[in-house]
Amino acid sequence: MSLIPCQNNRPLDLIGLGRLCIDLNANEIHRPMEETVTFTKYVGGSPANITIAMARLGMNTGFIGKVANDAHGRFIVHYLQKTHINTDGIRVDQTGSVTGLAFTEIKSPTDCSILMYRDNVADLKLTPSEVSEAYIRQAKALLISGTALAQSPSREAVFKALTLAHKHQVAIIFDIDYRPYTWTSKEETGIYCRLVAEKSDVIIGGREEFDLIEALDGPLRHDDDATARQWFHHRARVVVVKRGGDGSVAFTAQGERSEGHVFPAQVVKTFGAGDSFAGAFIYGLMQGWSLSRCQQFGSAAASIVVSSHSCSDAMPTVEQIQARIDRYIQQGL
Repeated sequence: MSLIPCQNNRPLDLIGLGRLCIDLNANEIHRPMEETVTFTKYVGGSPANITIAMARLGMNTGFIGKVANDAHGRFIVHYLQKTHINTDGIRVDQTGSVTGLAFTEIKSPTDCSILMYRDNVADLKLTPSEVSEAYIRQAKALLISGTALAQSPSREAVFKALTLAHKHQVAIIFDIDYRPYTWTSKEETGIYCRLVAEKSDVIIGGREEFDLIEALDGPLRHDDDATARQWFHHRARVVVVKRGGDGSVAFTAQGERSEGHVFPAQVVKTFGAGDSFAGAFIYGLMQGWSLSRCQQFGSAAASIVVSSHSCSDAMPTVEQIQARIDRYIQQGL
């Protein structure tokens, strides 16, 4: 039995909502940004990456978002279409906004950073009127990215999508996705992310991201079990706390607790691991797998992506992930 409620008679398994941007990943790795001259362009943005991951795993996916009326915006839409992602929910902004850019610095396999250009970006200009009820009711699940809450009118568009999803029994998956450069304060982040978390069936975030929300309650406990219990008092069925190189801890409202571990990898860069993990984990949930199997699948996917120069292009297939798991087991690791 699936850990999350899904209406099986829907044409789309998942619709992502939120950030669509461009990743410019440094070609000259193991050196600082100021010494980097060339970059390779990829589609980026956490909800985009997770949706792409799901599509690579054979799921029927769509997206709700907004792109700039420029070459980068067209590049994003064409890429999603080539990846067999339905783009009926994507709108083109006509106000002169730009496509968000993320320049990545790869100093070493463990020392990576991202320089973001997020002024006047199109993805935050999605309006409530551009969120279609008919489109949302085609989906089994809706993936909400926390960054989409950072500014209006995107913030209001998210809450409209949440309301419509509840109306049509669409499962809500919330990826907290905290990006400090988009928000005005940590308090603002905590308030709006809390409101969405209270309405979500699945919540995925890092320990620090959950701490942002829990800071409103007083002194932080940094306690994964307490975090899960808090959200099970609301709507949550599954809570996942990601811990980077230390793996993840996942919980169900039925009392199951599972610790997941990272897979060994020839790491090129650290970014992209969380998105690939989330995509594969959600895939497992929608197959009705156990928590531990979902975590294993997610960790194997993450190990593939961190071994690659790209994020979106490197999202693996089911066969590639299973091959990584099988090799891991054969080696007795």
